[in-house]
Amino acid sequence: QVHLVESGGGLVQTGGSLRLSCALSGSIFSIYSMAWYRQAPGNKRELVAGISSGGSTNYVDSVKGRFTISRDNTKNTVYLQMNSLKPEDTAVYYCNAKKHSLEVWGQGTLVTVSS
Repeated sequence: QVHLVESGGGLVQTGGSLRLSCALSGSIFSIYSMAWYRQAPGNKRELVAGISSGGSTNYVDSVKGRFTISRDNTKNTVYLQMNSLKPEDTAVYYCNAKKHSLEVWGQGTLVTVSS
C-alpha cells in the first residue's frame, strides 16, 4: 500500500522560508508524478506545484519565483522549498502522488505565516 508522510510545516514570519518534505513508501517512487496542494480555511484545495516522473515542473501563478518543487528518487522524497512567504500562503499543505488511475494523499502539514 502506498503511503505518504509529510513534514516541515510550522510557523514562520512574513518573508521567511520553509521546506516541506514528503516521503513515499510502499511502491516505486520514481514512476509517480508528485504534487503539493494547499487548502486554506474556507477555500478549495488548490494545486501549488507539480513535478512529473521525468522532472518537469509546474506552478500556480501566485508562487512562481518563490516556491521550488524538486524530487530525490534515491530518497523517495519530494520537496517544496518555500521562500518569501506571505500570510496568504497560510494553509494546510498536502502531498499528492499519481500513477495512472492511482492517486494517494498525505495527511497534510500546516504552514502558518505571521504578518
